[in-house]
Amino acid sequence: MQIFNKKNPWPKDWGQKTAIMGVINLTPDSFSDGGDLNSSKKVLDQVNQFLTNGVDIIDLGAQSTRPGAEEVGPNIEIKRLIPYLKLIKSEYPEILISVDTFNSDVANEALLNGANWINDVTGGRRDNEILDVVSKFKCPFVITHSRGDSQNMNELSKYENVLSEVKSSLRKLVNNALEKNISKENIILDPGIGFSKNINQNLEILRNLDAFKKLNLPILIGASRKRFIGEILNEKNPKERDIGTLAISCLCSHFKIDIVRVHNVRMNSQILKVADRIYRK
Repeated sequence: MQIFNKKNPWPKDWGQKTAIMGVINLTPDSFSDGGDLNSSKKVLDQVNQFLTNGVDIIDLGAQSTRPGAEEVGPNIEIKRLIPYLKLIKSEYPEILISVDTFNSDVANEALLNGANWINDVTGGRRDNEILDVVSKFKCPFVITHSRGDSQNMNELSKYENVLSEVKSSLRKLVNNALEKNISKENIILDPGIGFSKNINQNLEILRNLDAFKKLNLPILIGASRKRFIGEILNEKNPKERDIGTLAISCLCSHFKIDIVRVHNVRMNSQILKVADRIYRK
């Protein structure tokens, strides 16, 4: 089982291998596993399974960000999130936990209750005060490229040049964070696979991950089980898209991407042990 340094908010061997972020959705409507983890036992069993299979950080989400998802608001998000966050921390006090939220109130409550990272799919675009919270706690912060919200993101996938526009947006979001005194050393970038992007745009980003590495910040890729993989595989069931996800994890290892966000930790851990031996040694 992975052992974490409680005082260090970074995974063991950070930068030396492709780190794994395991997804735990505390929502009834997430696209892949919404409603699956609806009890304390199920959540703790999933955490234990993730740890046994080599997860580096666990990403808790209490607001679905899939296309079409309804926003429940920070009060319901906090009500869903905090009891499980406290439970996991009580059982596994040294585990690294990221909280997937774009609400500043949720981020603040999460960090007060033991969360280590904030993962904002809007990069501070939706609720600018989240930058103040991250700055106050001096925690790692994932800045993701996206447009609009869950209701309209699919209508906002028109780009003249997807690579240059995504990079430009990420630079602007990084500058916003730096202006709020968020340390550059705490910023991770996510080009936002599946967020306001169609299949060809997602593939263009994946073919050119080296372009994002040139931004000189750690990169996270969250492609696990997403719709474009289903389109390629002709697979409507997200839980049957793990093989496609593994192909992307191998690609990430090849490009020396810092972290992949996945649902199936066991399969990704196994394939990355092999891929990292090939590409990172």
